[in-house]
Amino acid sequence: MRVEFESELWIWDARKADTWTFVSLPADVSEEIRERAGGLSRGFGSLRVRATLGGSTWTTSVFPDSGRGAFVLPVKKAVRAAESVAAGDTARVTVELIDLL
Repeated sequence: MRVEFESELWIWDARKADTWTFVSLPADVSEEIRERAGGLSRGFGSLRVRATLGGSTWTTSVFPDSGRGAFVLPVKKAVRAAESVAAGDTARVTVELIDLL
């Protein structure tokens, strides 16, 4: 399964000294992922993906976020720097689920 979407980068504060930057997958895409995964997940309900933003591609996981009702994708600092994006920017992202046929 491969999807392309636009989403705003946002920050989640895990602790005062630690922050993470994410994009949220669209709700309809998240629902389709839940259906296709059929309970297959790793720690914290995560699913492995290959993500692309601009010219950067990396392997990571998407995580369910019950507050947003969607899966969220972490966008690491090296990718944000390479693509000149920051929290508040909207980016076009491609996500491909690795473990689902």
